[in-house]
Amino acid sequence: MTNKVAIIASNGGLFDAYKVFNIATAAAATEKEVAIFFTFEGLNLIHKQGMQALPMPEGRESLAEGFKNANIPNIPQLVEMSQELGVKFIACQMTMDVMGLTKEDFVNGIEVGGAVTFLEFAKDASPTLTF
Repeated sequence: MTNKVAIIASNGGLFDAYKVFNIATAAAATEKEVAIFFTFEGLNLIHKQGMQALPMPEGRESLAEGFKNANIPNIPQLVEMSQELGVKFIACQMTMDVMGLTKEDFVNGIEVGGAVTFLEFAKDASPTLTF
């Protein structure tokens, strides 16, 4: 049995971010080796400005108060918690090139790589999840 969890983050909404970082931090807290591959809109989850204002699904705006009342950490806090737990962040080089982004646009401590970089990590991971 492997001790790795591989996550692909390809969507950039608030709910997507909570799913990604909830699974990542839970896995890392149970001593799994975790890597998240951020591609397309998923790059917003680790973008310095983008992560500050991720979109809430239409019609679900009322849940913002629920997150606050339940003392759920915000996305920048979850990003920091993930990194403190050793979660590896891989930003998709191709998507960054297409969007004109550089490593400096993102939180510190990320790795920039392509699908091959992620696949090398994920080849013996279980589970591999996509959000």
